[in-house]
Amino acid sequence: MVGEIVTLAMMAFALGMDAFSVSLGMGLLRLRLKQIAYVGLTVGCFHVIMPLIGMGIGRLLSVQLGHMATYIGGGLLFFLGIQMVIASFRHEQEHWLRPVGIGLFVFAFSVSLDSFSVGLSLGIYGVEMALAVIAFGLTSMMLTWMGLLLGRRFQRWLGTYSEVLGGAILLLFACKLLFPL
Repeated sequence: MVGEIVTLAMMAFALGMDAFSVSLGMGLLRLRLKQIAYVGLTVGCFHVIMPLIGMGIGRLLSVQLGHMATYIGGGLLFFLGIQMVIASFRHEQEHWLRPVGIGLFVFAFSVSLDSFSVGLSLGIYGVEMALAVIAFGLTSMMLTWMGLLLGRRFQRWLGTYSEVLGGAILLLFACKLLFPL
């Protein structure tokens, strides 16, 4: 049991760091603290729902779908990064890529697809579902908040270039998912 808890904690941290790194880029947008709270909660919820779905399907499907989920997540992050860079060159106040409404769900879904992949493999091995999803959800929520808050702080230093940098971070992370070494 202790070995399983340690393993799940390490997996939760790895999945949370995934959300953290992407949240650094998203945090470069001018987000209010209330928005940051919603984004973290939503990402945490998606990191509970997605592995649950993955664990359920993992008992039925092969591991090949896990690789497809990684590519879908990379494609979504690539799209978000491109949209963020394009929006930075427009002189509009409101951008489509704000993490509110549908944009929030697209963002949370894209950063939680890797937890779906992990859920697939955990479902095959039959781990304790409740322990896994609670660890994944809480860790990713906390690390998302940390990433958004750090990104928000850097945004003040970078000014108008922060959105381009945020988009570039999302693009680099998408390339990492789409073209693993």
